[in-house]
Amino acid sequence: MVLVQGRLVADPAKRLPGRGASIHPTVACLEAASRRKAWGRALRVAMPVDPSDVEAVVRGRV
Repeated sequence: MVLVQGRLVADPAKRLPGRGASIHPTVACLEAASRRKAWGRALRVAMPVDPSDVEAVVRGRV
């Protein structure tokens, strides 16, 4: 995943620029990262991160 304009975007090809983070592609890992608010720490940003795009990919809605 990579942060693009405040939104967390799935980047399975690892081609997008910027600092990335990774999780296991499971709902359990996604929920744990969201519950712990780990996105900001992993991406080293102080702003809130919207994981809805990545959530859609992990849950299979895209």
